[in-house]
Amino acid sequence: MFKIKKILAPTDLSELSEAGVRYALEIARWLGAEVIVYHVIHPQEIDAYYNAFHRFSSTEEFDPARRLTEERYQAIAEFLTENFAAMISEIKIHQSVEVGLPHRSIVEKAKKEGADMIVMSTHGRTGVVHMLLGSVTEKVTRRAPCPVLSVRPPKEAKLAQAATA
Repeated sequence: MFKIKKILAPTDLSELSEAGVRYALEIARWLGAEVIVYHVIHPQEIDAYYNAFHRFSSTEEFDPARRLTEERYQAIAEFLTENFAAMISEIKIHQSVEVGLPHRSIVEKAKKEGADMIVMSTHGRTGVVHMLLGSVTEKVTRRAPCPVLSVRPPKEAKLAQAATA
């Protein structure tokens, strides 16, 4: 019988991604599995961060990838504490942040870690936006070395996200 021991839970740290992480943690608690909460920083974010920083400083020792990775690692810890405080003491959780193209990095991380399952939210984009941007979840599902559980966020989260966009 197939045993789930390790779950990869990618997140962009948005309210919409909370549903996927919640499912991953619930499944892990139920099955006694561990969870890797994983965030991927797109290279364009590094460029934007570097450009924004250099407007205010001329420090040449600034390493935007390292600094942004450290900030996002801390952001994952805050995201978990704020949203899942009651659960995090009951589950073995690892955090990981890397720079790369999200769909490729998620698939590679699942392979490297030997993940038995990927659990991730889908943002539910449709129409032209979906055609232009595609779906990270869809791309991961097509390439993943293990089963992928795609979780739709609650409608309230989608409405709140749309209102702030």
